[in-house]
Amino acid sequence: MGEFELIRQFFAAAQCARAGQGVALGIGDDCALLQMAAGEQLAVSTDTLVEGVHFPFAADPRLLGQRALAVAVSDLAAMGAAPVAFTLAVTLPSVSADWLRAFAMGLDSMAEACSVRLVGGDTTRGPLSLTVTVFGSVPVGLALTRAGAQVGDLLCVGGPLGDAAGALPLVLGERRAAESIGKPLLDRYWSPQPQLALGQALRGRATAALDISDGLLADCGHIALAGGVALQIEQSRLPLSDALQQWLGEVDARQAALTGGDDYILAFTLPTVHLAPLLAEGWPVHVIGSVQAGSGVTLVDAQGQDITPAIRGYQHFRETP
Repeated sequence: MGEFELIRQFFAAAQCARAGQGVALGIGDDCALLQMAAGEQLAVSTDTLVEGVHFPFAADPRLLGQRALAVAVSDLAAMGAAPVAFTLAVTLPSVSADWLRAFAMGLDSMAEACSVRLVGGDTTRGPLSLTVTVFGSVPVGLALTRAGAQVGDLLCVGGPLGDAAGALPLVLGERRAAESIGKPLLDRYWSPQPQLALGQALRGRATAALDISDGLLADCGHIALAGGVALQIEQSRLPLSDALQQWLGEVDARQAALTGGDDYILAFTLPTVHLAPLLAEGWPVHVIGSVQAGSGVTLVDAQGQDITPAIRGYQHFRETP
């Protein structure tokens, strides 16, 4: 099967490749054309997932299609952007119609859930990797960024942390769990749900935001650095799911929440005046700490003692002594 036949059969024919709002021209030409409304800015982000690094070898292609798109769209949520379109570059060691069909099904289901359209991409031969570029729209002046946290703000997250990290032994086949525990953890790993609505609700309210991909402590470091402030996290306030605590126990569940990564939950700083209205509107806002003068990120126990671990999250290129 040639490259263009592959694209036509498995991707151009997908439901998510049909024209939609914001897409003036999609798959089939040298470029896609996106139409931004007056007063809107284009938000763009790219994520690459490599077999054996970001997902296990011989992963279920349908689940992989869901995950590949979800982790990219999560970056739009972190900016408060509404999703518009995405491109997909796939590097394949070989062509398997069954694999491509299942992958396209997973991709299409997540695209529908996120209301985002496939508008182009590329295919080539080589070790399995997936590169997704997402495009979103956000009103001028209202994009959420990592900079802007102010001393006195609350540090918040948009939901339970650590589930995806807790699922890793299940993903890798190293352990087994009862369905009541394993299913919710695996769902969080393979089908993270980008917090698009929450991101848009935080426009004009949050002073800084990002999505948690490399671990809470590591990613909060980006907010602290960009804003020139210190973030203090209170260990006792970390939101943990029942499934994760049953699976790992409280101590290891907290460690997964702090350094495990792959949550794709929003972390954001919030002036205290906005907390009550957001909670009244039903948004899943969990206060886990505060913004203070200084620099860096500190984890404290119930007595206020510094218990920050040396390893704070995942790094692709960790320095060695």
